[in-house]
Amino acid sequence: MALTRRCYSAMIIEVYLLCLCFSIRFCQNSINDEKPPNIILILTDDQDIELGGMTPMVKTKQLIGDAGMTFTNMFATTPLCCPSRGSILTGNYAHNTRIVNNSLSGNCSSEAWQQGPEQDTFATRVKNHGYKTFYAGKYMNQYGKKGAGGVQHVPPGWDQWHALVGNSVYYNYTLSNNGKAEIHKDDYKTDYLTDVIHTKAMEFLKTHTKLGSDPFMLTLAPPACHQPFTPAPQYASKFSSLQAPRNGSFNKAAGNAKHWLVQQPPNPMANDTIKLIDQYFRNRWRTLLSVDDMVEDIVNFLDDAKILNDTYIFYTSDNGYHLGQFSLPYDKRQPYEFDIRVPLMVRGPGIKGGTVSKQLVLTIDLAPTFVDIAGAGAPSSMDGISMKNILHGSKVDDSWRSDFLVEYDGEYQEKAYPSCPQYTNTSMVAECDYKCICEDAKNNTYTCERYRDATNDIMYCIFEDSQSFMEVYDLKKDPHQMTNIVATVDKEFLSMLNDRLIRHVACAGASCRIVPPSARYLVQVVNRKKLQKL
Repeated sequence: MALTRRCYSAMIIEVYLLCLCFSIRFCQNSINDEKPPNIILILTDDQDIELGGMTPMVKTKQLIGDAGMTFTNMFATTPLCCPSRGSILTGNYAHNTRIVNNSLSGNCSSEAWQQGPEQDTFATRVKNHGYKTFYAGKYMNQYGKKGAGGVQHVPPGWDQWHALVGNSVYYNYTLSNNGKAEIHKDDYKTDYLTDVIHTKAMEFLKTHTKLGSDPFMLTLAPPACHQPFTPAPQYASKFSSLQAPRNGSFNKAAGNAKHWLVQQPPNPMANDTIKLIDQYFRNRWRTLLSVDDMVEDIVNFLDDAKILNDTYIFYTSDNGYHLGQFSLPYDKRQPYEFDIRVPLMVRGPGIKGGTVSKQLVLTIDLAPTFVDIAGAGAPSSMDGISMKNILHGSKVDDSWRSDFLVEYDGEYQEKAYPSCPQYTNTSMVAECDYKCICEDAKNNTYTCERYRDATNDIMYCIFEDSQSFMEVYDLKKDPHQMTNIVATVDKEFLSMLNDRLIRHVACAGASCRIVPPSARYLVQVVNRKKLQKL
């Protein structure tokens, strides 16, 4: 009888352990099978921060920023559309995507891009992790053109593809609708591009919520607020009394302490130039009102469908913009704050509403963040860093970046400008359409180390020209970068910046995440007042 009881007790324990094991596995499977969150990226074109570019986005700031996190130090690592978009897609600096400017020869949507970096983007990563993916709007400046494979080329990773052929416009364009040409003309009701993107996004969301159970990754890239700055008719008279900001470096001469290209514009600017700048400023804001409407509709739909709390929404831009700064009429491409600072607001699961982050975050951080949120972990091969811990309020240790690289290869025409007397014998310049004031040049090629900590805020740039021109700015004292302090900055501190710049320009993956300099070293520099010799 005792043996029987022992056997019976052993059997009870076995059954209990089996049940416990089953329960644990069931719980683990329940956790593992939990549906990952949806992700939406809204990527505007040329939307600045420094000139008040977020001011007209009243609903967007309320629905995303107030309901989530606003980043006050978000930067583009290359201040131009195509290379910046390549970095956003891949999580890599431009020297690793090999996209150097907006031209096909500069690798913008070239065959080399398509066969190389385009094969490994956040889209391919999240799709492989079970996401349904959707893209609508501007992709890359050369996309869809004959030399870039035409509209038939649909990049890997996208289940639905509605990409603009070429650069941003608002009417009279072609979309690649999953590899087939979709031609639009100039009827506001059917062709205004921001609204077409809006409509296609809503159709996807309505269909997906009815039929799909998979998480989705939705990327919307409206043309606003890029040139030609064409507003929707209902917004054409908004902001009629506004002028472009006149503060800081507006209508100021660069002088000989800045690189060659910025020295060229006449100063002071002519009255008709300022009038045109004001008109462009108003129209940029007007185009953004249609984006604001799109954001409102998407958030309201997600809320009605009861999936808003399961969805991350990122709002940002590819680069900033200038309007009269240092007398440059209108463009981007410069390493200054107005061209490299961009908005970033995020709402989603685990993000406390109304929070602000001052951490240095970059366009290259978006891709690893999306992949991390999708549950696949931040890829170590990407140059950027996942922002997931910041978004969820986790304490970020001292290893978070204190500096980053800004890089650009100047674009230039292969032919001279016969209509511009000063450039009839050179092929070194580009974007000279307005009054022969060129916004780019071959020697507008630079690498910059942007360094920021509790005490210092420094930009250090080297230009690839005949002078190897250098610019250094102390943004704590000089936020508009008016005074180049290269002649007076402490040489020990400059040497440290130069060393970090050298490491950054050759970095890839983990080596781009350079550990900040020791606190002890910085304290010594500050205490000895060696940042700048007085």
